[in-house]
Amino acid sequence: MSASETAILTYHSLDDSGSVISTRPDVFDRQMRALADSGLPVVPLSRIRDEPRGVALTFDDAFQNFFDHAAPTLARHRFPATVFVVTGHCGGWNDWPQMAGIPRLELMDWPQLREIAGAGIRLGGHSVRHPRMTTLTDSQVDEELRACHRAIEDSTGQPVDSFAYPYGAVNAAVRRAASRHCRLACSVEMGFVRADADPLCLPRLDSYYLRDEARFARFCRGQARIYLTTRRLLRELRGLMMVRS
Repeated sequence: MSASETAILTYHSLDDSGSVISTRPDVFDRQMRALADSGLPVVPLSRIRDEPRGVALTFDDAFQNFFDHAAPTLARHRFPATVFVVTGHCGGWNDWPQMAGIPRLELMDWPQLREIAGAGIRLGGHSVRHPRMTTLTDSQVDEELRACHRAIEDSTGQPVDSFAYPYGAVNAAVRRAASRHCRLACSVEMGFVRADADPLCLPRLDSYYLRDEARFARFCRGQARIYLTTRRLLRELRGLMMVRS
């Protein structure tokens, strides 16, 4: 990271399956220890554009293993974090369309979400049903956002001001809808955050690319830009080839 850049790290599940959305709990624990030792400021998502070389931690889907593994580790280091909640599946499972190899995983229920919110974890919206929102009508998009945020606020008492687009699917219409319901929204576009970044389409760095301990250490030292840029370009190339095939 340069002096003018910050980073949002994306995690999903902390489990031992080895899937593309999974980070082993012991790896996560070592990463947080390395982040603490690095001296990089770990800040709430709301401050990510204002903190030079800051790091924000986000967790998509609100898996049960966040409660079991991430919450105690974050509390130990006094790190803030944001968990994006799929409200229609709380207390259930990730039974929405998945890539091959993604395990069936349990999600936190409302008492657990209230507990982590009470401990200082911020909750953001991740829709009601985890649809690809670019395939919905304008009214359906608006309802996914409105109902999701209302469920979190009614169930936890915590106001919601952030959202993560399911599958990273966002277009101009979806972004406009998000602007009516929140101040910040996260994409899956891979990159660092600049001070002038669009607050409703913030890029993030997927922890999948930083699971190697030495690579995460280089990230903490600001030496992972070339690697992460290369991975972003390769991912974009794969997506382009899939569209053309």
